[in-house]
Amino acid sequence: MKYKAIIFDFDGTICDTGEGIMKSAKYALDAFGIECDDWRELSFFIGPPLLVTFQEKYNQSPTQADLLVKKYRERYTKIGLYESSLYLGIEKLLKNLKNDGFKLGIASSKPRSFIVELLDKFDISKYFDTVCAVSFKTDCESKQSIISRCLKELDESARDTLVVGDRFYDIDGAVENMADSVGALWGYGTKFEFIEHRAKFIAEKVEDIEAIALGLYENTEKVQGIFNGNIIKIHLDDITLCDGSKGSRECVDHPGGVGVIGINDDDEVLMVRQFRYPYKELVYEIPAGKLDKGEEPIDAGKREFKEECGCIADEYISLGEIYPTPGYTNEIIRLFWAKGLHFDSQNLDDGELLEVCKIKFDRLIDMIMSGEIKDAKTVAAALKLKLIRESK
Repeated sequence: MKYKAIIFDFDGTICDTGEGIMKSAKYALDAFGIECDDWRELSFFIGPPLLVTFQEKYNQSPTQADLLVKKYRERYTKIGLYESSLYLGIEKLLKNLKNDGFKLGIASSKPRSFIVELLDKFDISKYFDTVCAVSFKTDCESKQSIISRCLKELDESARDTLVVGDRFYDIDGAVENMADSVGALWGYGTKFEFIEHRAKFIAEKVEDIEAIALGLYENTEKVQGIFNGNIIKIHLDDITLCDGSKGSRECVDHPGGVGVIGINDDDEVLMVRQFRYPYKELVYEIPAGKLDKGEEPIDAGKREFKEECGCIADEYISLGEIYPTPGYTNEIIRLFWAKGLHFDSQNLDDGELLEVCKIKFDRLIDMIMSGEIKDAKTVAAALKLKLIRESK
């Protein structure tokens, strides 16, 4: 189903505030002479109310826990708050969700003033319709209650709302409000935790949230290996769709590749022509190749350009990336524009037979538009570069 509203937890979901929280907790514990672990081991402070954590984890009385919270905030307000960063991809996700028409809210056990300050700092306040959190005087409100308030302020029913969080408190709060929930694995929770507390979905990537909210997500249930080759791996996966129906997907895992479009001083593009066995025909392509394990795309681009064309460039400019066949493979091809060309010698792999040729850029575009050149990476790189050149 497609939802109408999405409620996000803040710490560990929108923003990685862990360092500031854990260091401030250690600061408070040290001030009262309470033995504790290294600050990096205090992740259980992220999510639940501080008063609760100090009492449950360190056997403190409510009065003593309140003093610890005050000491915690002594550091957090001045230093810890700013030891924070947005999770990679969050801003793009929020922008996409608003463009999709969703109402967005925050339900957090963090003091509201802290959240608002960070939202403003990262310039993402504009994406949220409401921020429901706690005050310094009432910071023991349950997650169930905070989510309930958020639902009212968004004016949406629980059945039409998705709750996204990184700890079981978020999942429990959603379940108690009869809303569907997503466990965010990029935060501080675990897959086992989310399964145990009945999260409807578990998201490995920030980008998964949009697919889930739109009712388009496909969750992997089982992976069966079929073939493990030198370059590709093939597996058959059992999946569950957002509506609960079952299916299967045949997938090809690929390490990814690069393509380089290099143009010399005569406005000629360096191309390679080789026999491509799957198509049983000669194919014109820009120099390209697969990534070696752990290799950076830019390094692979330089290597392949030198190996296939015997060419070195003064500058490599990214032209982005493409998904050549998303229906069955996870291959990603990163494209580069090479400028300032110098020629050396080829260094082809064993069994790699190809012809290097030079084609005027305008002629290359004509060959693409006429269908003479069909290679996807070549088409994408050339047309992207054409637009870049025309915009200058």
